[in-house]
Amino acid sequence: MFGSLRVRNYRLFFSGQVVSNIGTWMQRTAQDWLVFTLSGNDPVALGVAVALQFLPTLLLSLWAGVLADRIDKRKLLFAIQACMLVQATVLGGLAVSGAVELWHVYLLCFVLGTLSALEVPTRQSFVAELVGKEQVANAVALNSSVFNMARIVGPAIAGLAIVAVGEGWLFLGNAVSTLAVLAGLAAMRPGELYRGKAVARGKGQLREGLRYVRGRPDLMAIMLLMLFVSTFAITFFTSLAVVAGNVFGTEADGYGMLSTLLAVGTFGGALLSARRGSKGKPSMRLLLGAAMALGVLELATSFMPTYLAFGLALVPLGLATITFLNTANALVQTSVSPEMRGRVMGLYVLMVMGGNPVGGLLTGWMAETFGGRSPFYIGGTVAMLAAVICAAAMAKARGDHLRDLLRLG
Repeated sequence: MFGSLRVRNYRLFFSGQVVSNIGTWMQRTAQDWLVFTLSGNDPVALGVAVALQFLPTLLLSLWAGVLADRIDKRKLLFAIQACMLVQATVLGGLAVSGAVELWHVYLLCFVLGTLSALEVPTRQSFVAELVGKEQVANAVALNSSVFNMARIVGPAIAGLAIVAVGEGWLFLGNAVSTLAVLAGLAAMRPGELYRGKAVARGKGQLREGLRYVRGRPDLMAIMLLMLFVSTFAITFFTSLAVVAGNVFGTEADGYGMLSTLLAVGTFGGALLSARRGSKGKPSMRLLLGAAMALGVLELATSFMPTYLAFGLALVPLGLATITFLNTANALVQTSVSPEMRGRVMGLYVLMVMGGNPVGGLLTGWMAETFGGRSPFYIGGTVAMLAAVICAAAMAKARGDHLRDLLRLG
């Protein structure tokens, strides 16, 4: 389960992520709640903040993938993380001083989104350089376990700390936590990285990456499935705050607890993925099954009558969600050539995150128009339909019959 940790450079990366991701989730929870309160509990305002944070992904993630194939990924990550430290410090200073206004948060959401659009494809493709192809699936799952362990600890701390000291100190805490990533990147041994041949600067490299994916039916299926599920079903940043505040009438600590219960499931799913990752490449069957399970569980969660029942239902939903995301990530990373990895991961990140500006606005609109539970039952239905359509398309591409889908590998 922990085989990748035998690699020194990955241990440094992993350790930095443990600290930094807790800070990141503290900031995300505090940021969502700050927007929610500054806007007078307006779900549309929260949707706007989510849209601004993810809009740059639409514009930059493909080019970020090209950049990651050309430039030393370690140095690029260092520069981006340093800028993220500045963003968190500015937001924290505004909030602590009491000068923060809604437009400040919107602007800094857009700045953070721009940095994330550059950072995520680079970080995702950097994992293979840290551990080599044989350990990619395991390393991806361990990264996810850190991310989701932080989703347990970060929101739980944030929910209590917002009530005690306010949101600003959580933003400043995230700025300090970024130093752990910077220290890990600085301490790595570049000579021990599993680097592919650097791609020289040239024309048409973005189109080359898109043609590469278009010529691979398996990658096309994964990308399209990710687009629909991520845009309509995995909208928890917006929908949990709305459910906590508008459906069950809780304060920030209630929202933090829902986020923590979701993260308990995702953490468990990440550990199971790490165990599977030690046994080799995952299967398309697992990906389709996880997408279907995510849809069914999200639909069921939407009908839970009480706060406790809703919170407990988030645990299996989180497990299915992270199984889906980790399986897709590992399938893509283990299926592409090294010189194309950055560009393919740029497109992958676009599919995962690029729909969030639309999804965030739609989630806010649905919650206001149809009620706070609507993003869950609509998102669950879309995920199930996407899984069925993707399975049928894969069956057709392989010349199989629908009854043979369970044997897809």
